[in-house]
Amino acid sequence: MKEIIAIIRPNKMEKTKEALDRLGFPSFTASAVMGRGHQRGIAGEVTTPIDTKMKAAEKGIGMKFIPKRMISIIVDDNSVDEILKTLIAVNQTAQIGDGKIFVCPLEGAVRVRTNETGTDALI
Repeated sequence: MKEIIAIIRPNKMEKTKEALDRLGFPSFTASAVMGRGHQRGIAGEVTTPIDTKMKAAEKGIGMKFIPKRMISIIVDDNSVDEILKTLIAVNQTAQIGDGKIFVCPLEGAVRVRTNETGTDALI
C-alpha cells in the first residue's frame, strides 16, 4: 500500500475530486494548508482577502505563505501510477505553484468498524 499526498491549488480541488471519483477513488482526506515554495508566494493568484500578517515584507509583493489544499489518498501499489497521471493531468498548468505530489510507503491499515486490515480496509 502507498499513501499519495498531493499539495494542489485550491481552485483545482473540485476537478481533482471529480477525476479521482471517475477513476473509482472517491475516498480521500483533504485539508486546507498554508505553505510556500521558491516563488515565495504569488499574491495575485489568491482570490480571498490576504491578512496583512501573511504578506511578505519584501517590496510588498508576494506572501509569507500561500493557501493550498492537501489531499491524502491510500491505495494499493498497483493504482499509484494511474492516480499520479490523473493528478498531474488535472493540476498541471505549467506555472509556478502547481504543487507537489509525494508517494510514501504504508505498512498497514485497519478499518475500525470491522477490523479489516490491509487493502480490505481501503474499500
